[in-house]
Amino acid sequence: MKRVILVQRNCLTNGESKNIRQLIELQDLAISANYTVVGDVTQTRRPDRKYQIGRGKVEELALMVIELGADGIIFSNQLSATQIYNISETCKCEVIDKFQLILEIFAERATTKRAKLQVELAKFQYELPKAKAIVSLLKKEERPGFMGLGSYEDSYEQDLKSRISRIKKELASVQKDNESRRIKRHEHGFSIVALAGYTSAGKSTLFNALVDEDVHVADMLFTTLLPTTRALNIRGRRVLLTDTVGFIEDLPHWMIDAFRSTLNEIFLADVILLVVDASESPDIMRKKLDTSYNTLWEQIKGVPIITVLSKIDRITGDELKEQLENVGYLAPNPVAVSAKNGWGFAELKTEIYGQLPKWKRDTVSLPMSEYGMSIVSWLFNEGIVHSINYKDRIIVDFEARDEIILKAGIIEKKR
Repeated sequence: MKRVILVQRNCLTNGESKNIRQLIELQDLAISANYTVVGDVTQTRRPDRKYQIGRGKVEELALMVIELGADGIIFSNQLSATQIYNISETCKCEVIDKFQLILEIFAERATTKRAKLQVELAKFQYELPKAKAIVSLLKKEERPGFMGLGSYEDSYEQDLKSRISRIKKELASVQKDNESRRIKRHEHGFSIVALAGYTSAGKSTLFNALVDEDVHVADMLFTTLLPTTRALNIRGRRVLLTDTVGFIEDLPHWMIDAFRSTLNEIFLADVILLVVDASESPDIMRKKLDTSYNTLWEQIKGVPIITVLSKIDRITGDELKEQLENVGYLAPNPVAVSAKNGWGFAELKTEIYGQLPKWKRDTVSLPMSEYGMSIVSWLFNEGIVHSINYKDRIIVDFEARDEIILKAGIIEKKR
């Protein structure tokens, strides 16, 4: 397990609480990637073009690396190729930033072809803006392991563009399959509900409790990388519930683009359950909700959102009331739950039912025959049957989506 020092340049406009939160999150990420954190360094200043932090602070960092026996340095701030090169030259160890660290975690947990392609695409898109600088710096002096790239020829930039283009084509095909699968699910009477929210908000725990499953849950960031979908029945409506990858603050656009085929599980849902940890402080809750909305807003196109305040077993009723007042407009349709104790599940299912695509109610008259009974069976499968009256004909009072009501009407006229 590698020993690392964490470094963060605090922005001059950030408050102390935000700086502390960002450093804690970096530590959690490092632990999730199986690093041992042996120290940290912070400095409040404007970014230095060569080193991100000040030259003097980098020299202090080099001494810390020796004293603490560190194998590497992880920056909270995004680094340029030049900054990584200069810091690694001074400190004589591997240097990465938060986004490379996230990619390491994703690469470790990617088990399917789709996930591996997404990680590969994100890695190449991260490297592309740095390509020319990397080649130039590598020509100056051989740096084994610099940027984790090894040695490259001048064609490196073009190679990256070709690889990015190839992977995007493969993922576009995956996306078409996803959209076709969504259409087929709707045709079979399923509505799609997606769990979304900041990483470690409690989505997987809630998912397990709702569907009685055992999706892996751990007290670390990005436990869920690949979407998991299971069926759920809510008051007669058939629902497919999907657990998805968590968000994180300042996630760059290239990483969102790379994982679009996974995030589309959220973007294409009929209802989104936006999960937030109610046991966290109000300012952290607001920031994480704000980050979630920034990731979702341009893509969801009016999809209803239910805000699920999780882990309420950790707070009092008065604290929950205060939390709801503090998050205000950032928490539409709020429902408080505890996956641990099952609190609030009835209310959550009622809210989900109310936000599902609306079905209409109708009555159909069918012949008293084997064929009529087969249509009754079909209506049970495709909708909600409220009552059946067996007389000279079979009178069915049912609720279903428009296309089922239309088909039932055509069948009634023919018979």
